[in-house]
Amino acid sequence: MIQYEAVIGLEVHAQLATNSKIFATSATTAGRPPNSLTDPVTLGMPGVLPVLNKRVVDFAIRLGLATNCEINRESIFARKHYFYPDLPKGYQISQYDKPICHTGHLTIRLGGEHKRVGITRIHLEEDAGKNTHGENEPTSFIDLNRAGVPLVEIVSEPDMRTPEEAGAYMRHIRQIVRYLEICDGNMEEGSLRCDANVSLRPLGSTELGTKVELKNINSFRFVEKAIAYEITRQTMLLDQGDKVIQETRLWDEQKGTTRSMRSKEYAEDYRYFPDPDLLPLVVDHEWIEKTRSALPELPEQVYGRFKKMYRMDEYYCDILTEEKLTARYYDQAVAGHHNPAAIANWITTELFGRLNKEGLDMEQCPVSPENLALLVKLIDDDVISGKIAKVVFDEMFSTGASPLSIIESTGLKQISDKDHIAEVIDRILANHPEQVAQFREGKTKMMGFFVGQVMKETEGKANPKVVNELLTQKLAGE
Repeated sequence: MIQYEAVIGLEVHAQLATNSKIFATSATTAGRPPNSLTDPVTLGMPGVLPVLNKRVVDFAIRLGLATNCEINRESIFARKHYFYPDLPKGYQISQYDKPICHTGHLTIRLGGEHKRVGITRIHLEEDAGKNTHGENEPTSFIDLNRAGVPLVEIVSEPDMRTPEEAGAYMRHIRQIVRYLEICDGNMEEGSLRCDANVSLRPLGSTELGTKVELKNINSFRFVEKAIAYEITRQTMLLDQGDKVIQETRLWDEQKGTTRSMRSKEYAEDYRYFPDPDLLPLVVDHEWIEKTRSALPELPEQVYGRFKKMYRMDEYYCDILTEEKLTARYYDQAVAGHHNPAAIANWITTELFGRLNKEGLDMEQCPVSPENLALLVKLIDDDVISGKIAKVVFDEMFSTGASPLSIIESTGLKQISDKDHIAEVIDRILANHPEQVAQFREGKTKMMGFFVGQVMKETEGKANPKVVNELLTQKLAGE
């Protein structure tokens, strides 16, 4: 039986977060009534001319630099012809042989391993409208609000070999565009979309097999599932002696399968030629360097800094750098109280747990990083115990109040006065002579009983360290 190796490349479309469309003045606001965001340019009316949105170019250069690409000093917009109802002009303005960015790479992490994935090109183009097909009637509806919305298409080299690598690459792309603040990365709403190219070849071979393009993939999980299914489907065909047909297939998330959509188009099918209404896009050295100097700290840089500065393991580095807002929150919290490990633990357990439960994201977090830092400091200074801190945190999350004001108003301050705790212990030991005798006969588990009694009488406010220290001394007869 022949063993096969999968060859996977991804084409990721990211909708750029500009206020207006790439060649027109209509807004790009999501969720508006159908066909309310159109204009003569978007509708392809006779005699109108496209005008390039400069901010779109800024965003594309930003992404190219963040993905180690070369920036073409001159790029060309082309007309890509196809005749669908969602494209009023009969062609899409895109870039073909001269894209704005080319020859880059990313490094993905998976299971402790690092892998470099090449990026062939990043080009600019306009989005098409949206078709909605009636389920029980032979009717289709067209919404042109999305037509003309600016996109970047990020085309990888066929360097991935497993569905998991493809998923990791896709997640990293999303992470980068969100750190750059050029795209919200929302796959469910379609602002980040993915097409996957999958082929098989005999293990050890360098010749590429027949490529199948997978479309309609709108989540990281489905990217992996669609590729895994396609690998299985192509393997079965080849094992049976059949050929893989070059085609475009749709991912059906309900059935968990791919189905044939159409035969795969070739570049000549689109009749590309330079758009006569648009001049070549010229990007000078000053523009590139100005954009480079304004780049934010990128995910890999933050990851490396956290690992070195805070001596953090990869697990926490991954979680705390996944989102830009989380990384910023963590930095601010550690600046307020330098206990990186404890603050990381509070964010990833208590804070994330409550945010998930309430359906909130970091932008909506009611606990400020300064207040979280103060809470950890109060624990470290033995003002409150870890158990009391969780009660205080719940109130912080509900009200946004500072931990100090909550402690003062509720009387939750930890009792660390040794004389006071000693009096409580003496009283408890006097009231439980039988248990004291059992402990002194070797039943050391009784220590938990005495600690529990002290905590009960002090309403959980006694300092556990002091309690254990004094109990040990008194039970030993010191």
